[in-house]
This record gives sequence, C-alpha cells and structure tokens, in this order.
Amino acid sequence: MSLVTEEIKVNAEVYNGNEICQEKSKFLLTEMGLPNGLLPMDDMVECGYVKETGFVWLKQKKKTEHKFEKIGKLVSYAPEVTAYVEPNKIKKLTGVKTKELLLWITLNEIYVDDPPTGKITFKTPTGLFRTFPVSAFEIQEERKEVKGKEAIGVNSNETVGEVKEV
Repeated sequence: MSLVTEEIKVNAEVYNGNEICQEKSKFLLTEMGLPNGLLPMDDMVECGYVKETGFVWLKQKKKTEHKFEKIGKLVSYAPEVTAYVEPNKIKKLTGVKTKELLLWITLNEIYVDDPPTGKITFKTPTGLFRTFPVSAFEIQEERKEVKGKEAIGVNSNETVGEVKEV
C-alpha cells in the first residue's frame, strides 16, 4: 500500500522520469544539508515533495541494493521510499534497510551533526544507531578544469574564455 495519496500529490511538486528525479532528489538532499549520494536509487519513475510539511517520496521500478564502498555497508531501497525532511535530518523514513551481519535492519531516521564535514547517524525504530563520516555518502560532481588561458571543454583546441593569472 502506497503512503502517497492523490490528496498529498495535489499540494506537492511532482516529477516523473529517472533523470529529473535523480537531479531533484540530489538537489533536495543538498538543500537540506544532507549528503547528495544518500539515496542512490535506480530507474526512478516518480518523486515528489510537499514543501509545507517536508514530506518527500521517491518511486522506482523495483527494489534496488547499493553498497557504500567507503564504509562497506549494503543498503536496500524499496520500490517506494518516503520520509519527512528538515534541515540536517530525515525522519519517519520508510523503505530503507541496511544489512548488519546476516540481518536486514529497518532505518527510520538519519541526521547530520556539524555539517558538512561532520558525522551522519542512522537510527532504527528500536533506538539502535550507527555513525559514519558524511563523506562516505557524497557524490563528487564532475567539473571542468581550467588550465592556463584555456578552458578545457568539448574541443580543447578552442579557447572558451580568458583566464587572468593573479
């Protein structure tokens, strides 16, 4: 049963398609002071955000699993993930589980202490928690390099703009 009803969608910003949902979910995480790689879901079909309440949802075609290499943790994302977001915090999270030893543990809250270089804490409904570095959940965005007086772009033989040396 979906937690996202038509009544909720009426007051929400709703986006359809993987590309725009990837972009919007990373943007929202960044705006809330959370790492942009926290919800690496695949084949998203819909996402939405109700600004007044902070309710957000992400829908994907099927359940996916992602391993956060920097900390060696496997996380499972259900076809529908919902939460309430506020600055530096995700609460009432549904659809996300992490593997601890042989068990899948449900997560219901995530918060960041001393952003952006601090620690991120994941809590379960039973009160258990684990803390990791925020950097383990960040995706580095690709940036164009600038060398000398030439900006490296599509064609490195063309000068895109002058760069003044200080």
